[in-house]
Amino acid sequence: MANELDELTGTVNEQGRDINVIEKQIPAKVGVGSTIFEILLWFPLIIPGLIFLFMKISARNYLKALQQKIQHNASQIDNYLEQRVVILQNVVGIVEKSIDLDKDVMKSVAMFRGGVHPTEETRNEVSGQLDQALSNVRIAFEAYPDLKAHRSLADAMQQNSYLQKEITAAREVYNDTVLRWNQDIFAWPTKAIVAAKAGYTTRIPFTASREIKDQARAKFF
Repeated sequence: MANELDELTGTVNEQGRDINVIEKQIPAKVGVGSTIFEILLWFPLIIPGLIFLFMKISARNYLKALQQKIQHNASQIDNYLEQRVVILQNVVGIVEKSIDLDKDVMKSVAMFRGGVHPTEETRNEVSGQLDQALSNVRIAFEAYPDLKAHRSLADAMQQNSYLQKEITAAREVYNDTVLRWNQDIFAWPTKAIVAAKAGYTTRIPFTASREIKDQARAKFF
């Protein structure tokens, strides 16, 4: 039998293919068959129905706990984002005394002075705004040799690089938990039935902004 996917003779896209995360939440649904399945478990004996009832209770508790884990993972990301805001404010304060900084950067700093309070829908946007502001600061940092000699500024930029790595790791943990959630709510029969009755939907994982993707394609050297 031939291989379904043959890397030697199969079709190849020479131009490559870019991919994006689809911003769509899919509801967990079950059909009439699931209802019939649950009813049949109670006849002619009650024991299978009782067993499945306890299985559903366990599944409900599991999904609720998984929701809390997703919230915890998201909170970790928010903590790192807030630390980056503090660093951004410190860096801008130092740089502003040395050069005329881009007004857009100052607007970003002013916007974050009240703290970081991202939601599940805006967390990517907040992260992208921070990336943009810090990118502008980094450009100024590279353009002015005198700034590089400023010890506090160099330390702050190093802390920012460290936090960016931590954010990347935290996003990976968050995405792993979201993946588990998205798989489990469709795991028939127990979890899928519980998820459908609760009205649960899939969750959207973290995605890179278009600006970050464009920077990744840019020429670095």
